[in-house]
Amino acid sequence: MVMMTAQWDVEDTPGYVEVVTVREDSTAPSAETTVIRLLGLLPAHWRCVPEAAEDRIRLWIARDGATTDTDIHRAVRAVLSDTALWGWAEQT
Repeated sequence: MVMMTAQWDVEDTPGYVEVVTVREDSTAPSAETTVIRLLGLLPAHWRCVPEAAEDRIRLWIARDGATTDTDIHRAVRAVLSDTALWGWAEQT
């Protein structure tokens, strides 16, 4: 298993929201490809720390004053509906 890991220790940082996506279709693109596509489709001003494993992507997205946790999860779900990310979904 190949793993791309975050360079920052943000797991227990209150300033970040953790979002986990999982591959639901074995023929979907790999996590390494998908994380790049996912980051490219999220708002450009968001600070994100990704971690990609075989069938799972964890993103830590920095909170800012104008963006709530709900806004972040809603935006990620909207991005996951893009055809470039077929086969992947937010883990609930």
